Order: sequence, then C-alpha cells, then structure tokens
Amino acid sequence: MSDTLIIAIPSKGRLQENTHAFFARAGLTIQRPGGDRNYRGRIKGLDDVEIAFLSASEIAREIAAGTVHMGITGLDLVHESIDRPAELTHLVASLGFGAADVVVAVPKAWIDVATMADLSDVASDFRGRHGRRLRIATKYVNLTRSFFAAHGIVDYRIVESAGATEGAPAAGAAEFIVDITTTGSTLAANDLKILDDGVILKSTAHLVASMTAHWSGEALAAARAILDRVAAEEKARSIKEIRALVADPEEVAGVAADSYGATAPFGTADGQPLVLHCPVAEIAACAGYLRDSGAASVSVSTLDYVFETTNPLFDPLAARIEG
Repeated sequence: MSDTLIIAIPSKGRLQENTHAFFARAGLTIQRPGGDRNYRGRIKGLDDVEIAFLSASEIAREIAAGTVHMGITGLDLVHESIDRPAELTHLVASLGFGAADVVVAVPKAWIDVATMADLSDVASDFRGRHGRRLRIATKYVNLTRSFFAAHGIVDYRIVESAGATEGAPAAGAAEFIVDITTTGSTLAANDLKILDDGVILKSTAHLVASMTAHWSGEALAAARAILDRVAAEEKARSIKEIRALVADPEEVAGVAADSYGATAPFGTADGQPLVLHCPVAEIAACAGYLRDSGAASVSVSTLDYVFETTNPLFDPLAARIEG
C-alpha cells in the first residue's frame, strides 16, 4: 500500500447518499471522475486521499485485509465478516444513519415462544419429535452461532439465505430466521415476530479504521486532516456561542460551567465581552442567567466549526496505531 490514505465508501444507494452528506457537513466534497462506472475517486483539495467505491460487505472485508485504511460500513457487517473485529478494527465514529437490528424472528403462530429460553425448549422438543434439528434461515451465520451459543442453544441447523430471508418459513425452507430489520414491518407482513430478547445486534453505519493496514506518517496525517474537520463540525453542531458583557466574567463563567455545562474558550478578561460555548439544550437557561447577572444584551450565534487541540475521533485512533 502506498502512502496515500485510502477510504472505502458505499458505491450506491442510500448509504452512499448519506455518506456524501456526512463528509459534506465537514466541508469535504467527494469527487468521482467519470461517474458511477469509476470505482476510484478523491476528496476535493486533499491530494493524498483516495476514495474506493465498494459495496458495504466488500468494505468490511477490505478493512479486515488492510487494503484500505478506513471505510464506512454497517456494524452488522463488521461483526459478521471480520474475525476478531475488536483486534483488527477500530470504530472511529458512529455516523447516525443506517440504523437496523439483527434479530431472531419466529412465526407468530408460535404463541408460547416469546424468549430465547422458550426457543431452546422448542429446539430440544423439535429434534425429539421430528428426528432433525430446527432450521434457521440467515445471512448472518457467525452472529447467529455466537448468539445461540451464548444462550446455550445447540439443536439447530443454519440454512444460508441468498434471497429474501423473511420468506423462508412460509416457503418451508426453515422454521424461523435471523435477519436485519429497520422497522419490523416486513417481518410482520410475513407473519413473523421478534423474540423479546432476540435482538442480536443494534447496527448503524460506522467509520471504521483498519488495524492491519500500513499506516505511514503521511496516511496518518491525512486521516488527522479529515477527522479534524469532522470533529470540528460535530462539536459546532452540539453547541452555540453566547456573548454578553458582565461585571464579573470569571465568576459568571464559573456558574455557567457548573449549571449549564458552558465553557469560556477565550478566557474571562475584565472589560471584554464574555464568550461562552454552551450546549444547545441549555442556551435559553444560560442566556437568562447572563441577563440576570447584569448583561444588557445577550447574543447567540451558530458556529460552523470548533477546532480544538484534542480530537476525540483522531486521538484514540492514533494511540492504537502508534501504541
């Protein structure tokens, strides 16, 4: 692998759209010369970064193999496709889209089966009655095996699903399923129900770093440049800036910190407007406090970016790579 930082992102669909929006919020424009047929791209203004357009499942595999430095994929694919994901990957950030649950779903007609313990009883009884094991249709073979082992269930057989998994019980291909669902409506439409304790994994799209890739100094610096912008935009979105002139800025800033979680990033010099960065949810209360503390006027501004010395996204990644 060269010194260029390689980031894999989804090549199509809603995940691609959301990924582009994620980078765009941080002022990073993804370019794809040649359109959808080109599987390589770049980030405008960052010549030492290459974008690889892949499917979400391919991204997980390439992260594990170390052929890309970072990628955006679902947490379900990280845990299903990568052996020892905690060792081979580093979760940089949850991106807030692509939410779905990997679940155990059984026919609604199984009225006495509501938990994994109930399913364990059914599995044992089924083998005794029919001379074969219950069949589970799923694309999530590894997650299923791990989850069922944790619940002490061994009397089952996995039928790998290549199509619409939710239709397997009705087609007679399996007795129940393990599948991914966003709302559960498709499962309900196929007369399936999720067990009360049958959520195997809550998945969302993540920015995932490879611990097997070759991280040169140049690649790490490029990652820092990107994650600085991402973290700065996330920080700015979570706060607003408040300005007010008060008689005792140091005391007022202390109370604002204790009561509203506000910080005074530029100090508390006398005779100068006090500048606070305050969590969005506390803006009205903090502004009221400043007014009650003698401020004749309190202004509130929206920020685009807040760059800080520490970076909660990059620093843990660098520590693992360098450590």
